[in-house]
Amino acid sequence: MADPVFKRLALLGVGLIGSSVARIARQRGDIAAEIVVNARTQATLDRVMELGFADRVELDPGKAVEGADCVMLCAPVGAFAALAARIAPHLAPGAVLTDVGSTKQSVIRDVGPLVPAGVHFVPAHPIAGTEHSGPDSGFVELFQGRWTLLTPVPGTDEAAIAKVEALWQRCGAQTERMEPSHHDRVLAIVSHLPHLIAFTICGTADDLADESRQEVVNFAASGFRDFTRIAASDPVMWRDIFLNNREALLEMLQRFMEDAQAMARAVRWGDTAYIEDKVERGRKIRRSLIERKQA
Repeated sequence: MADPVFKRLALLGVGLIGSSVARIARQRGDIAAEIVVNARTQATLDRVMELGFADRVELDPGKAVEGADCVMLCAPVGAFAALAARIAPHLAPGAVLTDVGSTKQSVIRDVGPLVPAGVHFVPAHPIAGTEHSGPDSGFVELFQGRWTLLTPVPGTDEAAIAKVEALWQRCGAQTERMEPSHHDRVLAIVSHLPHLIAFTICGTADDLADESRQEVVNFAASGFRDFTRIAASDPVMWRDIFLNNREALLEMLQRFMEDAQAMARAVRWGDTAYIEDKVERGRKIRRSLIERKQA
């Protein structure tokens, strides 16, 4: 077996992503020799020890990161600034600080200025997930064949970037580097906008009169069921993502609304060619995802 990438991995937050990384690291043995987990409540930490995927748990994030050569922020992105401020005095010289947040410009803005000299900050984003959260939600196959995007700022230590790439590759992911603002625009359309639409559609359905709402639940077709799966995602996490990628998300939402209005006109006036073209383009994107094993 290859040597572990890190001696001690500290995971701050233990939801779907954090608990999956811990499970994989525990199973493989070549990601980290020791796994330390921090969470906001003792009850969560007690559950982590019951599940058996950490060597040690700490309620104090400062204690959790002491002596760690890799610290991974796995909390909602809105909590990153306060979390980074708490751990900064305790980070070991030469340590790698990384994250799993879905917005990268805000993470660099909130965390970057707090990183001590000699600590290497490598922002990253594994593009994988389910609607479930909490320490019980993780599983070792989560990142298999998926992408993890790394968005290091210019001048970041190359060896530190390579270690974060190795961590995710050993988790089963493909890795690519991307400029932070470009990342946020791409994720706005492929992830953040679909979630916003799903939450909105489910809210619209919930606002219907009682009888109609019951029929929605009883007779939901697969399309609506897919929206409800997305809409079951963690509300705090998605609140923070929306607010921290506000500009890119609003830009993509405006473009979507314009396209939706064009589709509405096509339906109103019976423009069959326009409708068929939109449907066929959707089918083409779906086929492309399947071919790339991303569906």
